[in-house]
Amino acid sequence: MGISYEDAERKLHEWTLGTPLRNHARAVEAVMRRAAHRYGAGAGDEPSWAIAGLLHDADYEQWPEEHPNRIVAWLGECGEPVIAHAISAHHTRWGVPYESALDRALLACDELAGFVVACCLVRPDGIGSLKPASVKKKLKDRSFAAKVDREEVKAGVELLGVNLDEHIQLIIDALTPHAEELGLGGTEKGGAR
Repeated sequence: MGISYEDAERKLHEWTLGTPLRNHARAVEAVMRRAAHRYGAGAGDEPSWAIAGLLHDADYEQWPEEHPNRIVAWLGECGEPVIAHAISAHHTRWGVPYESALDRALLACDELAGFVVACCLVRPDGIGSLKPASVKKKLKDRSFAAKVDREEVKAGVELLGVNLDEHIQLIIDALTPHAEELGLGGTEKGGAR
């Protein structure tokens, strides 16, 4: 059976009405597209990895206490067990085993993509000159983007088996082409919202 990107996008818009969470979904989608080429099988993985990024929090806004059960169930009904499993595993406290590169990549990209976005929103030039060293410095400041779980960031990078600097750079590179649509152009360009 399976779903198309358009099906996934419709579900996101149906269940996620707020711009911040939609922008997060778009950011993680962009990062997962890039990650498919670095950590997966490339173009063959990109569609499913993109959908996993797009839908990973689709049920959170309306049903936070049930997250991610509703989106996982919907994906299962649509014949997407691989994407459903990755989404069910995108937080370590849920205790779901990491069985594939997709599972590990979604965990490694989700929190860190959100954190990189937060870094962009406070910089005068946004993502324009952002470097991994700046992101790592902000990660040490627990009062900055305090809701980002640093332990999840660490666990994701470790499970994926990648270098933190290189992974942050992958995220920056993936988000840069989408800076305008995601409002990452910086405070001097009116990018911060």
